[in-house]
Amino acid sequence: MPLYETVFIARQDISSQQVDTLTEQMSSFITEGDGTVAKVENWGLRNLAYKVKKNRKGHYVLLSIDAPAVTVKEMERNLLLSEDVLRHMTLRVEELEEGDSVMLQSKSSRSGGRRDRDEETKSEAAPAKKEEEATEVTTEGEE
Repeated sequence: MPLYETVFIARQDISSQQVDTLTEQMSSFITEGDGTVAKVENWGLRNLAYKVKKNRKGHYVLLSIDAPAVTVKEMERNLLLSEDVLRHMTLRVEELEEGDSVMLQSKSSRSGGRRDRDEETKSEAAPAKKEEEATEVTTEGEE
């Protein structure tokens, strides 16, 4: 069966218990349609980039799904009908992620973190000085 990842955002004014109930409802649509929910991650209440239906925050939930396309379509239809869901997105993936997603990993354990501004300015300033010295040397040799 194809593999999917679905992320949905629930309204900020519902409780985390109601978010869990909504997640269970979506999981039940998958299991009733001969599919399985491999992983459920609740990312918690997070800020939205912009207002969506007068909400500045939302409860984020990720579902990793192994189910037929018809079952996923039915779940998406029910997400559209739910008044508590602000947005949702389903992607077909080649394989499901093992362990925690990037959103749940701590910042220190992520690879490729940001560099400090001081490090960037030092690394950018050093090559510029070497180029100036090189031009001075060539001009002195020509005279």
